[in-house]
Amino acid sequence: MIPPAESLLKYDNPVLISKSTDRKSPKGRPLKVSPQQMVEQSTPVPPPPKPKPTSTDTTKQEDEEILNAILPPREWTDGSQLWLQQVSSAPCTRTDVIHLEELLDTKLQQRQARQTGICPVRRELYSQCFDELIRQVTINCAERGLLLLRVRDEVQMTIAAYQTLYESSVAFGMRKALQSEQGKADMEKRITDLEDDKLELKRHLNELKSQCDAIEKRETERRQIEEKKHAEQIQFLKRTNLQLKTQLEGIITPKK
Repeated sequence: MIPPAESLLKYDNPVLISKSTDRKSPKGRPLKVSPQQMVEQSTPVPPPPKPKPTSTDTTKQEDEEILNAILPPREWTDGSQLWLQQVSSAPCTRTDVIHLEELLDTKLQQRQARQTGICPVRRELYSQCFDELIRQVTINCAERGLLLLRVRDEVQMTIAAYQTLYESSVAFGMRKALQSEQGKADMEKRITDLEDDKLELKRHLNELKSQCDAIEKRETERRQIEEKKHAEQIQFLKRTNLQLKTQLEGIITPKK
């Protein structure tokens, strides 16, 4: 396993926890032990008295336990060796804070983090910086560090909720885009069909207009012919009436 990358969070030097060796010790000759030596070895040796912890040591140990609970140590394996690296419990100064700010700016430039928008690199670096600030505050006041831990967890939960909402909205947008593309193709096909129907209807309309014009022209000519025949018939009847009238007057009028 590759050792963890460098972090803005300050750690102590890594400590070797265990290592497994498959080599067996060379065989040796058994040692001869006298019964008196066996009795002496079987007698338990009392352990040395443990020094009583002072109040300062107890407080420091409690602070370290709280610090390890807030920021757990990281472990990794290198070959057959297990390494452990705990968060540093050294107090910080104003110079350390200024150095942290400069290191944050340097990391942002080196890893080419984006200044706006969603950027995992920028989020990771600012999370490490916030953890380092929590470490610095916890060393001076454990209660304040625990409160900052709650703030950090709440911010992470809010960001996770926004990320879930963003991913669901992106998926929803993709589905809607695919549906719109499919609907667009169907709509374009429908538009083409309607345009073809429109052209067909226009052609049929022109045919009907032509038929209507031909019928009107034919009816106009027929009406003119009928009117002419009717006028000639009227003139014929008028002449016939006039002739009959003249004949009738000639018959009725007595001859002298």
